[in-house]
Amino acid sequence: MQELPFSQASENNKQVILEILKRHLKDGDQVLELAGGTGQHAVHFATKLSNLHWQSSDIPSNVDSLNLRIAVAELANLPKAISIDVNHSPWCSYKPTAIFSANSLHIMSAGSVENFFKGAGELLQTDGTLAVYGPFKYAGEFTTASNKDFDYRLKDRDSMSGIRDFEWIKELAAQANLTFIEDNAMPANNQLLVWKKAK
Repeated sequence: MQELPFSQASENNKQVILEILKRHLKDGDQVLELAGGTGQHAVHFATKLSNLHWQSSDIPSNVDSLNLRIAVAELANLPKAISIDVNHSPWCSYKPTAIFSANSLHIMSAGSVENFFKGAGELLQTDGTLAVYGPFKYAGEFTTASNKDFDYRLKDRDSMSGIRDFEWIKELAAQANLTFIEDNAMPANNQLLVWKKAK
């Protein structure tokens, strides 16, 4: 059997993220995951939240890898992942009631982050939920020295990437008709931010 993609960080954070998602997702929700990565989050969340539909996705070059773990899981509420590039709209043919993404905004370019929020605002159903996990800066300052070092490594690898300013992210979301709900401090110097699409 082909070795499945694996992220230790995803393994470490999947349960703490799930505890937050449980408060915001409900039975019957149609969840779209952007940047599904290794599929560890998708499989864990779809297993634990069996009464919702979890549609994972990633950029075209990563979808085959993502689907390795999804195929092995064989979950009725977790179909094969689809290709989505946030810079190309429409993302998909249906309107989800929730969108989730982990560790993606600091990998994207600033322009892609803008398209991420624009697309999420357009695609989400009214009163739908957007949940985003990852590291952020506040008032231009890193929350920890390790996040500052991480940002340096990100930019060294790709000058277009980097840890994003919370205030800028919040502004982009507001422009997309998304109302900020809460900021959850998470392990390993990350946050889980939650918005609702305004009526």
